[in-house]
Amino acid sequence: MSRKSKGINAERELVHMFWDKGWACVRVAGSGSQRYPSPDLLAGNNLRKIVIESKLTKDSSKHFSDADIEQLKVFADMFGAEPWLAIKFSKDWFFVTPEDLKETRGLNFSISKESARIKGLSFEQLLC
Repeated sequence: MSRKSKGINAERELVHMFWDKGWACVRVAGSGSQRYPSPDLLAGNNLRKIVIESKLTKDSSKHFSDADIEQLKVFADMFGAEPWLAIKFSKDWFFVTPEDLKETRGLNFSISKESARIKGLSFEQLLC
């Protein structure tokens, strides 16, 4: 299975997880490949709206470009929603805010699995 297919399947997994908990959720087709900022997922209920950039990795940390984080924040602000990063480290999902990321050299950001475990939220915690 290609890396792109694995990412799409992870996004679809999240869509089902949200719907199973009574939240509306859609996957944004073409996110990251158009000139306008767009997240991977839009999710919400009658109390909250969140926008999500989702990533999948088998590594012990995940890196993000400054542009990816900035686009997520811009879209969230324009849409009136909370920006979140959903990172699946092997089998575990962690949800972190852009502020939870560590700035690295070259205007990039990263978070380790351990840091995501400490700072991040589980799926159930995110929904509260």
